[in-house]
Formats: sequence, structure tokens, C-alpha cells
Amino acid sequence: MGKGVSFLLLALVLCYGVTATMGYRGEKQWRKESERREEEMEPEEEEQEESESRKSWFLMPKSRPVMTTDAGEMRMVRSPGGRIVDKPLHMGFITMEPQSLFIPQYLDSSLILFVRTGEARVGCIYKDEMVERRLKIGDVYHIPAGSTFYILNPGEGQRLHIICSIDPSESLNLDTFQSFFIGGGTHPTSVLAGFGPETLSTAFNVSMSKLEEIMRGQQEGPIVHVTKSHAPSIWTKLSQLQEQDRLKQVKRMVQGEADEEEKEWSWWKLFGIFSGNERRIFGDKAPDSYNIYKRKADFKNDYGWSVAVDGSVYKPFKHSGTGVYLVNLTAGSMMAPHVNPRATEYGIVLRGTGRIQIVYPNGTLAMDARVREGDVFWVPRYFAFCQIASRSSPFEFFGFTTTSDKNRPQFLVGANSLLHTFNTPELAAAFGVTEERMRRFINAQKEAVILPSASAAPPDEDLKGREEKSEDEGPKVIRNFGDQMIMGFD
Repeated sequence: MGKGVSFLLLALVLCYGVTATMGYRGEKQWRKESERREEEMEPEEEEQEESESRKSWFLMPKSRPVMTTDAGEMRMVRSPGGRIVDKPLHMGFITMEPQSLFIPQYLDSSLILFVRTGEARVGCIYKDEMVERRLKIGDVYHIPAGSTFYILNPGEGQRLHIICSIDPSESLNLDTFQSFFIGGGTHPTSVLAGFGPETLSTAFNVSMSKLEEIMRGQQEGPIVHVTKSHAPSIWTKLSQLQEQDRLKQVKRMVQGEADEEEKEWSWWKLFGIFSGNERRIFGDKAPDSYNIYKRKADFKNDYGWSVAVDGSVYKPFKHSGTGVYLVNLTAGSMMAPHVNPRATEYGIVLRGTGRIQIVYPNGTLAMDARVREGDVFWVPRYFAFCQIASRSSPFEFFGFTTTSDKNRPQFLVGANSLLHTFNTPELAAAFGVTEERMRRFINAQKEAVILPSASAAPPDEDLKGREEKSEDEGPKVIRNFGDQMIMGFD
């Protein structure tokens, strides 16, 4: 009996050890791989490898296309993984040609849309109501997981560029995210197609031949043209009407005044969302979009400004658990070293060039990367970091945070820093200096949050050299979207 118990305990200890080791390995695998490489490298190669690792560890990898058609494309940068990621967020980039439609669908993940260029009409279902919002440059808009939506670019000569966060916290974990297309045909396939023909024929009260036509008519992919030359359909006609005229036309369909073609082929009937209740169209109480460019800066001085939108400002963010921010630094200025105590930060450079430094908890440099328009980066919660604009141009970046509460960044340097608040004999003792010397050191910087010209600001030559590298040498994120896909915006 004693031997059996001892054997059982030994087995449990071994199992626990294996489990712990595997968990540890998942988080530290990159370190072990680095150690193995170090043993094989010459000193010069080792130094170069360490430098490259520091440059790119917190720059997110190349984007990959998830949907591509003649009318547009969606690309995605997958969230990093590991224990230090408090909440994964993928970043998506949607490009749509003029007069194109991202067809109706719902996702297992929630979206926050940010319109970079162009204008969009976004329709979605909110509390069983069909609503539509017009979005313009700077607008942010939340689409909950499971809510059917479409995106329309009504412009005649302007591409639409959208940056979005993709929150997989409610996902099925089948992939980064899963689309369920309501509209569709042979490509993409509508979720309705999975039901038997007899079932659908009965449900829609149409003949089998009519059902066959509508279920197999769409072959252009998830993003389609809606001009008459590309898609002469009821949807095309509706999309080209002015908003009031379009709603009147839908009202006619709801009230049974439409002609036979409209009754049988309208997308609205296919959705089955109206059920004879026109108040679902016109009783619109859904949240509006929010324009981040129109919000007063949370902080502003001669060296730049920053603005954040959280759940207290835009109520839909309360439910999403995500916020957004926008920072603009003048040439050569610096966002002072600081810490986000409540959130991981994901960002993309919108304009200009600069430098991002991130520090490990043990006080060693984690990354010192020169970045430019289109690069995507992330900063783990609690990690100290700063951003520095290049000497010749402003540096603007936008991003998402993994909290909808006020983030309240803690600044480590500057007139409002933690050191000022914590200026005690204990602090001087911690640095091994006198109180007077500590006081002079802390008070030397008179500015707060965004600091004037930094000697650390990178010259443009370094970034110019980086542009000339091949795609295989280092992270080039938005460049892989194509010059006319996301950045450039010509």
C-alpha cells in the first residue's frame, strides 16, 4: 500500500513538472532559441543578432490577406501570444474600391472601425433594428460580435481605407476570426446554403428555381462592385439612392408595395429582419460613430498632443473593453517614458518616422526600433516605453488599448512624473544620492508628458536606408499591404 501511494505521488509530481515545463517553454521558447543560436554564432554575428532582435521583438509581423477580390481586400496582423498579453487584439486593414460593398455577414469577434481615408456607410443590426451610419475620416465605430453588418463605399473616385481592431475574446477559436456570410452564392457561400433546398424554398416561400438563382448568383467574393456595370441588382439600385429615398424604397418593400422582382430578390427579404415592422428601420436609437479628430486633446503643448477615447466618452466601448488613442509629436519631440498600468497598447504609425524604445521589467532594453508610416507595434501592460519623433517631420500614430476604462498612464520622467510625486528621502536613498542632488535631478525637466527636441531623435537617413532593404530583412507591415492598399492614400 505504501509503495502504491509513493508511486502515485511520484507520478503526480512528474505530471505537474511536465505541465509546468511545457507552459514555461511556450512563453520562453524564443529565449531558448536565442541561446542555441548564440552558441553557434561568432561574436560579430551574435552582436548583430541581438541588435536585430531588439529592433523587432515588439514590431508585429507581416500582414496576411484574408479576403481579396477585384473590388477590395482585407488584410490582418495577428496578435502576439504568450502570458504577457493580457488581451489579444488582431489588427485588420480593409481597402475598398469606389462603389463597392463588403457583403452582409456577422463575425465571432467584435470590431472597432477607424476610417483612415474615404467615406463609408455601415449598416448593422442593433437590438433587432436595422441601422445605418455614415462614417468619415477619423470616425470610430463599434460592431459587436454576432451582429450582422455590411460596409459600403459609396464614393465614385475615392478608395476607402479602414483600420480595425478584431477582438477574439468571444470567438470560437477556429481561426483568428470566423466570418458567417448572410449574403453570398458560390463565392462566398452563404450560411443559408447549408440548409436543404426544400427547407429554404418553404422558409422563403419561393419556387426551387428562384431559390437556385439567388443562392448561386454571387461569385465575386466577399467584397463586390455595386455599379450597374458590375452588378445590376436590386441591391445596386438601393445602394445608389440617397439615404431618404433608399429608406422610402425599403419602406415600400416592407409594406408590400414593391413589384414582384423587388419582393423576391431584395436583400432585405433575404435577411428576414423586418418581419413587417417598419419601426425597426426608422426607430433608430443605436449609438452613432465618434470622430477622434474632433475631440479636444487630453494633453497639448508646443511639442505635440494626445487624445484617448474610452468608455466614458463613447459608450459602446464600455461593452467592448477596448479604447482608442491618437498621438501627434512635432519633429524631434518625445513622448516621455511611461507605463500603462491597465492595458496593453497596439499601435500603427499613420504619418512620419520615429523611434520606439521598450524596456524589460529587469531594466534591460527590450526594443529600440526605428519605425515609419505603416509599421505596427505593441507594448505589453506594465512595460516602460517611449516614442520619439524624427528630427525632420511630425510623428503621428493611432492605436487600440485593451481597456475601456481611463488608462491613466504613469509617467516616469517629466514635470508630472512619479519621481516628482515620490520625491522623498527614501527615493534618494534608493538611488544612492543626497536628497538635494535628487531634487535638482528631478526638477531639471520643466515640461511634462511630451518633451522638447531629443538628442535621441533618429535622423531620416537611417529610415531611408531601411526602405531600401529587401522584404525579407526586418518587419515591413503596411508595405506588404501594397502602396495603394492602406498607406500612401493617393
